[in-house]
Amino acid sequence: MTRIHADITVSLDGFVTGPDPRPGRGLGEGGERLHYWIFGGPWTYDSPSSGQEATRADAEAAADLVDAGAVIVGRGMFDDGEQWGGENPYPMPIFVLTSRITDDLPAGFTYLSDLDSALTQAAEVAGERPVLIGGGPTVIRQCLRAGVVDRLTLHIAPVVLGGGTPLFDGGFAADLTPVRCRHSALATHLTYDLGR
Repeated sequence: MTRIHADITVSLDGFVTGPDPRPGRGLGEGGERLHYWIFGGPWTYDSPSSGQEATRADAEAAADLVDAGAVIVGRGMFDDGEQWGGENPYPMPIFVLTSRITDDLPAGFTYLSDLDSALTQAAEVAGERPVLIGGGPTVIRQCLRAGVVDRLTLHIAPVVLGGGTPLFDGGFAADLTPVRCRHSALATHLTYDLGR
């Protein structure tokens, strides 16, 4: 059975974006700080490189992401990320969960309108490797509520955003079993198994 892993970066106060996320500013205002760990330090939307190498802990956490056999993301994340310029940035297939399948969407991605179909098709492609639920928060919440997530990784950035898009909205409760903790000055990477 294919394992389902959910993975997302969150601020200390529980937000996965700053205020006003939109295309070209997918992490919202001030949300760049959430992903300093990915870029090795400070970056901006206008200059998406810190010029620094990621720390060992951060690089290991990022490597876990590309260990998946397929990725499922939501349309909001896909659009706010400017559809990755129409090119899949990962070395595995991406399934976009959306209720708006339109003719102008870029090729190279699979678009599906329901979670069950996305999970089934992603699992077929992934084979023995896990399926990664890569965000955004709506898709991760939907998967958690459906009870399909085997493993949850939270990359906690040392920032309080004070507003934005929350990860949790009170619609999910679970006991989590700690699996791994890594940390750097830019993030604490916590991985949990969910009993299902």
